[in-house]
Amino acid sequence: MESGTGSQTLAFKDLLKGRQGPTGKMDRRQSSQSLGVHSPDNSSRSSFSSVRENDSDLAQAFTSTKVSSYARHPEEAVEDQPPPPTEMSTTVTQFLPPVTQPQSRLHGCWVPAVAADGFKGWKQIDVKGKIASKSFGDLQALRVVWSPPATRPTQPKDPGRAAPGQAPIERLPLELLDPIIDLLVLDVPPNGLSARNVDLMSLLLTSKTLHTATLHALYRNITIPHSRIFRKFLNHVMANKELGTIVRRIDFSHFNPMTLFSTASERATTRNLTPESLLQCLELTPYLREFLAQEYIDDEMNVDVLRKLFFGLERLEAIDFCGCSSTKFKESFEAVIKMDWPDRLSLSRVSLHRCITLPASVFQTLLPRLGNLTHLDVAGTRITDEALQSIPHTARITHLNLSKCKLLSADVVIDFLANHPAVKSLVYLNLAEDARSHQLFDEADVSRLLPILPPTLRSLSLTGSVMESSHIDLLRPLTKHLEELALGRRLKIRDIHRLFVPDEPNTDAMDTDENPAESWVPHTLKYLDLSDYTAGELALSELFSPTCSITSWHSAPLEVLEVPDTLYGLLSKSRTVQQSRWSVTEFGSRAWLVRQQSRDQPGDGPRDSGVRGWKMGASFWGMRKVPVAVAEVGGMYGSYMFKRKL
Repeated sequence: MESGTGSQTLAFKDLLKGRQGPTGKMDRRQSSQSLGVHSPDNSSRSSFSSVRENDSDLAQAFTSTKVSSYARHPEEAVEDQPPPPTEMSTTVTQFLPPVTQPQSRLHGCWVPAVAADGFKGWKQIDVKGKIASKSFGDLQALRVVWSPPATRPTQPKDPGRAAPGQAPIERLPLELLDPIIDLLVLDVPPNGLSARNVDLMSLLLTSKTLHTATLHALYRNITIPHSRIFRKFLNHVMANKELGTIVRRIDFSHFNPMTLFSTASERATTRNLTPESLLQCLELTPYLREFLAQEYIDDEMNVDVLRKLFFGLERLEAIDFCGCSSTKFKESFEAVIKMDWPDRLSLSRVSLHRCITLPASVFQTLLPRLGNLTHLDVAGTRITDEALQSIPHTARITHLNLSKCKLLSADVVIDFLANHPAVKSLVYLNLAEDARSHQLFDEADVSRLLPILPPTLRSLSLTGSVMESSHIDLLRPLTKHLEELALGRRLKIRDIHRLFVPDEPNTDAMDTDENPAESWVPHTLKYLDLSDYTAGELALSELFSPTCSITSWHSAPLEVLEVPDTLYGLLSKSRTVQQSRWSVTEFGSRAWLVRQQSRDQPGDGPRDSGVRGWKMGASFWGMRKVPVAVAEVGGMYGSYMFKRKL
């Protein structure tokens, strides 16, 4: 009898194994829904020459990739959808053995985990129109259906809750709401081609107020990193022409044609960005104020596009053709110059930085019509003395870049800076030259130039000019308001040392009451450019000697020393540099000595962020290109600002 009972018990156990309970199925469902983590490193794409200012405790820290900082840390995805229905996603059951035989699996019954919690009873459950039996098989066929869960009573509406459209954030003026939403906007896709600003899509559906503000944030400043985004933007504006009236900036500074297509033939086949589509885009954005181009789209700016930019957009204030030098661009510009021009243009910020192929006639035609000019960057161009003097007297130039303009003469430049009404409030002035190929100022020219510079100046570059020790006395008054200074050649370390400390009183002055130290006014320099000097002229033993103030705490608040990039290898291995609390950084063809911040020495403190209004978005020191729009440094513009040699 016992053997028969044992065989029945084994057979019932096998039956139970073949027909698992609800708990087992739910466990399998949960394990199948476990979420994986996606690593951004597998999908990140490096950009062509993207330059970003890296936020850190060290100045002059740059990065040259397009991978967003948000993509560096893996994030688990959150599944918003409810789990799919399963066969037995109901109340958990349990097996109750008989009291007399607690070890038996044959006798006993399956019941709900809480039998008294809404259990309908065996006879109350219909099975295909019939009354159910007490068997577990019937309950399993019924999918263990118990009473429905009790519904929660509806909560009374909170009387203090704001009515639709009256939430505190919705009542903010657009002047405050727009900057808040702007903090969520990503100008460049974080992984090169991945979707951007996905989070802002939910804001469009939140309320009418947030819908309007979000549309302004998404369409006010349009950044085009590759041609597919341009085509997508153009299609949206064509379908909804009202969106085009929101656009104030079209920015191609991050544009990289190799992001999607590796060859020119592939790019030509897709025809996402063409002269025709670019002109159509400008036609659909009548209130455009800033157009930022660069060398990768110079072939797309034909005669019609240039005519539209100069004559067809009445509110256009800023235009940037940085690096555009192709033959097609030159020919298109020459054709536009021959047209009838108005007496005055609306442009106030113009950059033709490194447009080396444009003829002098372009500047002679363009500059006399810029009566509202405030920013002018003609570095490396063929601007002439006549064109420079033709700038209207009504202009109020704050940023002027005349570096490497070989057709300019020293006498005309000095006369222009001394007498022209448009340059009485200069903030940024770049007169740098590459001494290996051209020299603009000699010693006498520098002596005439320094006394006429305005007190509003914050950045001055004289790289490539010839200087002598007597110029230190002329530079000292300027260092009381300058924050950036690039020195010319032939100065000694002991001469530069005098910029930061007062002169020692001589024996003849000992009998008088005058003491240079008492009348000394501290300097305001944050950045000093010594890249015009060779390794022999910048002897480390002299530069880091205890008697030299340049690298000591006496030079505070000086933070950055730019040195020739050829010295980077030597300086990075020098223990003297490390012991002097300076670090060596480099990026592209430039190298810097950066002061390490601490509170151990007088004058030390938290690092200055470097953010200034006159930098228009840049935070680090030594930019060599004038920005014409307030924006973060990046893309091709960042390369021209901080990565390339003069």
